[in-house]
Amino acid sequence: MGITYSKQEHIFKLDTPNTTYMIGLIDEEKFIGHVYYGKRLKDTNLCFWKQLLLGPLPSRKNRDRVSFLDSYPQEYPTHGIGDFRQSAFEVKTVSGHRAVSITYKSHQIYPGKPKLPGLPATFGKEDSCTTLEIVGEDKHLNLEVVLSYTVFEHVDAIARNVRIKNESNDSIMLTKALSLSFDLPDKGYEMITLHGSWARERQVEQRVIGHGTQGVSSIRGESGHQEHPFLAVVGKNTTEDAGEAYGVSFVYSGNFTALTERNQFDLIRVQMGINPVDFEWELKPNEEFTTPEAIMVYSSEGIGTMSRNFHDLYRNHLIRGEYKDKKRPILINNWEATYFNFTTEKLLDIARNASKLGIEMLVMDDGWFGKRNNDDCALGDWVVNEEKLPGGLEYLVQEVNKLGMKFGIWVEPEMISPDSELYRNHPDWAIQIPGREPSQCREQLVLDFSRKEVRDYIYQRISKILHSANIEYVKWDMNRPLCDLGSYALEAKNQGELSHRYVLGVYDVQERLIIEFPHLLLENCSGGGARFDPGMLYYSPQIWCSDDTDAVERLKIQRGTAMVYPLSCMGAHVSDCPNHTVGRNTPFETRGHVALAGTFGYELDVTKISKEDQEMIPKQVGLYHNYNDLVRAGDYYRIISVLDDPYRDCYMVVAKDKSEALVTYVQVFTRPNFQSHRIYLKGLDPDANYIWEETDFIQTGEAYMQAGIDISGLWGDYKSMLIHLIRVE
Repeated sequence: MGITYSKQEHIFKLDTPNTTYMIGLIDEEKFIGHVYYGKRLKDTNLCFWKQLLLGPLPSRKNRDRVSFLDSYPQEYPTHGIGDFRQSAFEVKTVSGHRAVSITYKSHQIYPGKPKLPGLPATFGKEDSCTTLEIVGEDKHLNLEVVLSYTVFEHVDAIARNVRIKNESNDSIMLTKALSLSFDLPDKGYEMITLHGSWARERQVEQRVIGHGTQGVSSIRGESGHQEHPFLAVVGKNTTEDAGEAYGVSFVYSGNFTALTERNQFDLIRVQMGINPVDFEWELKPNEEFTTPEAIMVYSSEGIGTMSRNFHDLYRNHLIRGEYKDKKRPILINNWEATYFNFTTEKLLDIARNASKLGIEMLVMDDGWFGKRNNDDCALGDWVVNEEKLPGGLEYLVQEVNKLGMKFGIWVEPEMISPDSELYRNHPDWAIQIPGREPSQCREQLVLDFSRKEVRDYIYQRISKILHSANIEYVKWDMNRPLCDLGSYALEAKNQGELSHRYVLGVYDVQERLIIEFPHLLLENCSGGGARFDPGMLYYSPQIWCSDDTDAVERLKIQRGTAMVYPLSCMGAHVSDCPNHTVGRNTPFETRGHVALAGTFGYELDVTKISKEDQEMIPKQVGLYHNYNDLVRAGDYYRIISVLDDPYRDCYMVVAKDKSEALVTYVQVFTRPNFQSHRIYLKGLDPDANYIWEETDFIQTGEAYMQAGIDISGLWGDYKSMLIHLIRVE
């Protein structure tokens, strides 16, 4: 069993294949403390913990409790009792007081993992994971707090969340309820975060952890383009392949905080959870609040191993549905081909040409409904515009199906245009503060998904559309953040619940959607990558990575994304040039190679590109079918990043059984008078022989990794090549 409790040492020991996490109880008051997180240990006999047990404790006349708590590594630190570092849990009572203290009450250990009601979460059967629940209590407030931990048998990851139950006779207002906290002794650690903006999401940033509090967060109502619900603490000399890395990731799609704090004693506290800004939750007597889940991963073998653990966990224990382990159809999206200016005949023209080239699905993007001829109106009016689409969706989809292609559609269910029939009929359905003119973004407002009648109406409209024709794919977009937070359905004292209730509402609608349409391929999107987070992966096996489809920019975006997420979930397309975002021209071949590290598809007008590019599409389609099983399920290794070397980028995917590998090399800029670039491969079986398929050259995995191979013959900027290695006897 992956979790044990030592009565003698008063320690819970949580073991994954290569890591150990330990929690201890101290003193007769049974303060719950964090003991250890790192490389796997054989026992629980730790000297520093014994010294703590034997030292001066706070219960001895309560003489030095403040000093004790100011340095004690609380497992779930609380506010107002003497620990002046960042807390994980804060409340406000009816009397206006805010102090809260949690001590041990009981625990249970059991196989398997429970679902989280209304929330996305990792899952596992009884033979694949074990769960510990530590029940804590504040006897003064009559609050029960359950700290839940699940360890997985075959991956170095631990899932955590918290349940809070009010057992008093009065309501208690939760003002902060994080999902994860643990303390580390500082070893000169640094912090890695992912930052960005629209069209340049998830850029990797590494910085020293100084004294005080630092981290990333969002108050946008979504995880956001700007910051990302991920944080890693790494040694200053940690590399891709060596050194310590602690990664934390949040299975949630709304406001978040992820932070580190280095205190006066050089202890580092790591925390993650719902952002307490704009958050309050009234917990009435006998009610329970469940926090979203946070994931912890530890690697003693570098950042790359940390990433591969996240990939394995999310591929096998978070993504669900028919397409979980299935090749996705190659699609062509009409957005950059036509924008709003399309008709049935134009779409069919694209489909006819695309089908001849091996493309398998046509996706109709924005502009097919209501009076939607630009982005100023009609969101919420989910009725087919038959002026654009004579015969409606049924005719269009039937004609596309006759070509042997699937059909998909774009929707933005969470939004409402002030210029729409829906808003004219239900202005109170938009999130806004009564009496204050709400700020628009893209000339649209946000529907109040905290309200059941709003969710029911929108769901019925979308469901009716999907039932009207053979629609097999939905791209669910969300193109603006939340502001002017106000709901006509919530009382004044409960307005702080809106942001969280909104996210729960989105989850509710998407869960209903995939239950009613189990064969539907759902792809989430938010102005590109503003809601690329583990919460969304629970409902859709893929997420649109970024609106920036330029091959060179995508090297950076996909590199940061793959820090946490498997390649199988990254929406990646070949688009037109000059690129619509940055104006760069890159070879059609390079665009295809870069898009292979994702779901793969096209975002262009196939009828207007050059004959040479058209002829390359069947070849790219063939590459996708040859390599996607490997890319989707294999182990990902970063070799060289354009973030560190402006001239080149290289990564590879190795099959789980080491039978084959695919290397992608991009020469970003040509270097004059430079004969070749040497790369050193990773992840191969050192004792096996591999044939370099394109050259018939054979050598051992050890030689490929230690001696390397030279890349030559690429002339010009933005050129690329694939290297396919196959194990031979």
